[in-house]
Amino acid sequence: MCRVLPVGSCRGETRRPQAAARSEELSPRQELSSLKKFDEIKKANQAAAKKLVEDQLSSSSEDDDEDAEVKQGKILDKTFTIYTSQTDGDASELERTRQYMNEAFQSGAMTCLICIASVKRNQAVWSCCGCFCIFHLVCIQKWAKDSLFLVSSPLTDDDFGKKDYPWPCPKCRFEYKRSETPSKYYCYCGKVENPTVDPWLVPHSCGQICEREFKPSCGHKCLLLCHPGPCPPCPKMVTTTCHCKKAKPVPRRCSAKEWSCRLPCGRTLLCGQHACENPCHAGDCQPCPRVSEQRCICGRQTAERLCASPQWQCDQVCGKCLPCGNHTCEQVCHAGPCGDCPRSGKRSCPCGKTKFTLPCTEDVPTCGDSCDKVLECGIHKCSQRCHRGPCEICRQEVEKQCRCGKHTKRMPCHKPYLCETKCTKIRDCQKHQCRRKCCSGNCPPCDQVCGRTLGCRNHKCPSGCHRGSCNPCPETVDVKCNCGKTVIKVPCGRERTIKPPKCKQLCSRPPTCHHSTQEKHYCHFGRCPPCRQPCQKTLTCGHLCPVSCHDEALVKQTGLHQSAGPWEQPSEPAFIQTALPCPPCEVPIPVECLGQHEVSPLPCHSANPYSCKRFCGRLLECQNHTCMKECHHVTKLSSNADGKKAGPECSQCEEECTKPRPAGCPHRCVLPCHPGDCPPCLQMLKIKCHCKLSVLYIECLKLTCADLKEKELLISCRNQCPKELPCGHRCKEICHSGSCPLNCSQKVKLRCLCKRLKKEVQCSKIQEDQVSLECDALCKEMKRKANEIKEAEAKAALEEEKRRQQAELEAFENRLKGRRKNKRRKDEVEVEQSSWQKYKNLIMLPVFGVAVVMVAWLMVYNE
Repeated sequence: MCRVLPVGSCRGETRRPQAAARSEELSPRQELSSLKKFDEIKKANQAAAKKLVEDQLSSSSEDDDEDAEVKQGKILDKTFTIYTSQTDGDASELERTRQYMNEAFQSGAMTCLICIASVKRNQAVWSCCGCFCIFHLVCIQKWAKDSLFLVSSPLTDDDFGKKDYPWPCPKCRFEYKRSETPSKYYCYCGKVENPTVDPWLVPHSCGQICEREFKPSCGHKCLLLCHPGPCPPCPKMVTTTCHCKKAKPVPRRCSAKEWSCRLPCGRTLLCGQHACENPCHAGDCQPCPRVSEQRCICGRQTAERLCASPQWQCDQVCGKCLPCGNHTCEQVCHAGPCGDCPRSGKRSCPCGKTKFTLPCTEDVPTCGDSCDKVLECGIHKCSQRCHRGPCEICRQEVEKQCRCGKHTKRMPCHKPYLCETKCTKIRDCQKHQCRRKCCSGNCPPCDQVCGRTLGCRNHKCPSGCHRGSCNPCPETVDVKCNCGKTVIKVPCGRERTIKPPKCKQLCSRPPTCHHSTQEKHYCHFGRCPPCRQPCQKTLTCGHLCPVSCHDEALVKQTGLHQSAGPWEQPSEPAFIQTALPCPPCEVPIPVECLGQHEVSPLPCHSANPYSCKRFCGRLLECQNHTCMKECHHVTKLSSNADGKKAGPECSQCEEECTKPRPAGCPHRCVLPCHPGDCPPCLQMLKIKCHCKLSVLYIECLKLTCADLKEKELLISCRNQCPKELPCGHRCKEICHSGSCPLNCSQKVKLRCLCKRLKKEVQCSKIQEDQVSLECDALCKEMKRKANEIKEAEAKAALEEEKRRQQAELEAFENRLKGRRKNKRRKDEVEVEQSSWQKYKNLIMLPVFGVAVVMVAWLMVYNE
């Protein structure tokens, strides 16, 4: 903070006498430079003084002395004056608004949740219309800009940049459009731009009457001065009767004007025969619970039904002969004439190029021309001839590009093309890659948790990984006074620097008006709230003025004197007492809207027919839709005497018929929106048979009306089923649905294990293991002899192998004898083998071979 110095103490002025004494020594150029420095220092000191005064006015934490307390009480009393005059001093409904206004004066209670800093008097602010939380204008502009960027940048929608994405309030998440981003600083009521800093007004207030519409809207406006927070309930006194209009009108507050006398309602119900027995209630009466005998629409049958639903249909078909003489009416229980034959007049072929005038007994043929209908792809046309039913899918090959635009491929037109390339772009959090296959560039937002510490330094961000600053901490902390009776809630993180609130006791001053007592209110400085008695002057319309006494109203003086700066005290009072004229009469007069939907009380000065802005709701001639025009005047005719049918001013129904079709019918009704049931569908369906080999053309009506057995016969092509059974044979049944029967009757050959015996049996018995063919005694004997021959051959081969190995061993030993040196001992005696050992192999091998041949010959001979 700069210290304000007196002009005489400035460095430039202290040197002026010396400069005058030596004026002869200083040149004119040096003297001009000295004067310039003096002016700069003077301007700097004045700017510092002005900044010091503004800081003292803007800081709510410095108003802790008794003068600030008195000033705060006067400001609150002045803000509530007009409202309390309407309620005879009753301020019980002002507690919520008083809390917001006390926080506006309380040290540190008004905190910007975005920057976690106090909101000062001279700072531009913005207030949310949902939660009434106050933020710095610069902070909320940056918040809106960042929110719009984070919402719109990572979207995968193809219409990126075209949608007007909203941005939320940091506290209540109330959504605002892009165009509602604040760009200017307004007071709370929105009347004054850049309101001046006035120490005798609520911070950021313009001092004028709020005049915002009450919520819910009642036709009146807020009577408080420009204030923060929500407007209180409407304090106007209105004379209103109960819901059923039986009780006498009584004066009540406009915010609680709806009341019930608890007597029976007695209004005639919609059935026109009984009266409502419920206690006095708001809105329409409930449907009549009684039962009476009523005829159906066609008048053939009578049944006991609830009075609330008098119109009903029986299940009998009309059956009357149509004007064509060939067909009968197929509608079920309808009123009025049956109409013309649905097959009369000109009818178009399936492609719509040719129209035929045929008798109603003949079907419309195909014209033979090409179909030329645009296929589902929207590019190519159907090349088939005029046909019934839907066109086939587009099978032309085209050059297609994948979604990411990196690959192209020739493929059928109806198939999409997605490549396997993974996206390497960084997501909106600027930390992680997309890694999505064939990404179009609009990468989805990051799905990881942020986890950064919030501005409160107590909690961490639970949102997904994102770019930019995190959302403010939504938690609040209670800050109490010493006794604990007064508590204020501050944002999390501000409890360390906030000062405790001041505890206030009830005011004990005697009243200053003619009343013996006054409403209890908190201890305050300055005068007590002004008189709030009703004016009760007779207006031109004959009613009494219901507003509070306004003979001594406080009116702000503007433009009489303009101060030179914030340090100059005003010489004239800012407010004067003067008599104000009575406002327009606000007594509610019941007025019916143009469409006769409601009767609303309107102020006496503007009690004229009006539009309630609802939809008309009258039933159109189609008996299916209602008039969607805004509430308007309707000429009463004899046909709409009940007040529910449309008049000549109502709209005409131009919708298509949207009634449900029979189960299995894919066609829509050819008629426009009409009353009653739709005509039967006579179009042909192109479907495949059960075996999927033949294409059948069946009339839609026959298929939808047939039962399961009839559908089975209709869809069958009467040919043999081409499917193969599990055994490998073809199914013998005629074209059928479901799986084929497993009892195959085909004849197959069955052999024994040795393949000598064979027998023809049924295939199904083999699959079920019911038949088997065993080998006989001859098969077993032949098998035994073959095994013996094999064993003999194996034994001879083994002996031959042993003999060969022995010969090789002897040859090897003979070779080793020639190489040995004569180092053997002389006492070694060579052992000579016997004759049997030398020649036993030569004798046994021929004998064994002859024996094997004899055994084999005997086996063959026995066979």
